[in-house]
Amino acid sequence: MAHVPTSVAVVAGVVDGRPTGLSVGTFVPVSLEPPLVGFFVSRTSKSWPPINTTGSFCVSILGRDQAEVSSRFAVSEADKFEGIAWHPAPSGNPVLVGAVAFVDCDIERVVETGDHMLVLGAVREIGIETGRSPLVHHRRAYRAVAEDCDRPPGDDW
Repeated sequence: MAHVPTSVAVVAGVVDGRPTGLSVGTFVPVSLEPPLVGFFVSRTSKSWPPINTTGSFCVSILGRDQAEVSSRFAVSEADKFEGIAWHPAPSGNPVLVGAVAFVDCDIERVVETGDHMLVLGAVREIGIETGRSPLVHHRRAYRAVAEDCDRPPGDDW
């Protein structure tokens, strides 16, 4: 599965007045009507359960220069937000400065799926932050999306 490129995002919430979050490589749009998004999180995650209890989260889609941010949020640390600039989404949940965009959500449902959980979020609001190219994960490494292939698929693809 390492050959399947995936998005890189940080899912964050405010727990007991403090920002908390985790890095995910599985963020996807799920439905347009109603607007739903989703991501997978390991059942052993220590970062997700506190966010889950709040009933909402915000996803910051990371930019091509934010691999270090993703790595920081991918491990269990005392304060992943130390030194990380952010501003509140409409829900009050953190949006990371430098992100490409954000998706502010209420938790719709959490479904156990093997050794992971599928988290579905009902979209409250979507915002464009920098609009730059996103960071992706492919073949066990962070990659940047090429800017020179900016055309829609056509008959010649």
